[in-house]
Amino acid sequence: MALGAALKRLVAMLAAATLLATMPACAYAKDKELPPAPFVPDGGAPGEDYTIGPLDALTVFVWRNPELGAQVQVRPDGRITLPLINDMVAVGKTPAKLSDDIRDALSTYITDPIVSVIVNNFSGTFAQQIRIVGAAEKPATVSYRSDMTLLDAMIAVGGLSQYAAGNRAKLIRYDPVTKQQQEYRLRIDSLLKRGDIKANVKLQPGDVIIIPESVF
Repeated sequence: MALGAALKRLVAMLAAATLLATMPACAYAKDKELPPAPFVPDGGAPGEDYTIGPLDALTVFVWRNPELGAQVQVRPDGRITLPLINDMVAVGKTPAKLSDDIRDALSTYITDPIVSVIVNNFSGTFAQQIRIVGAAEKPATVSYRSDMTLLDAMIAVGGLSQYAAGNRAKLIRYDPVTKQQQEYRLRIDSLLKRGDIKANVKLQPGDVIIIPESVF
């Protein structure tokens, strides 16, 4: 049992170290923090259009021609195959855009096809995911959703591990304006163990949360 826990700690530490080693240098100011997330989400406002990612499960429906539709999974190479359509790129498109592309392809065979694309299981592109590595209970990649916060992400990975130093955690975020990565300090211990709601921050697609272990 002790060996299993030690192995789990080692894997988490190696994952965090590997990610840090492969990431570009960050623009970092000591104790730089994000503002607290609103206690009550804005709600009502839709998020950005969903972009289809690898391994998403889709239902393609062609009105009056059900035999031309199918339930498909986006392959790791980002493509799907349908009756009469081979290897159409799906990754990086919204469901509406993919519907239009399938309609255009089917127009060769039928007149004015009406196509709908429904996303059944969401994975999204890497740019739409939140990655939590290091001393989380279950380090994982989590699909981003509108108004997602640090608390939501930590619930998704089961909280902190026994040896986590949650108040030394970091959030790495790419800034599309400056085209640099920014590093922010997180206070996960304060959030989860002391209920400090001010430590809960709003997340953005593509964020990486790195949780170190305590130094004994």
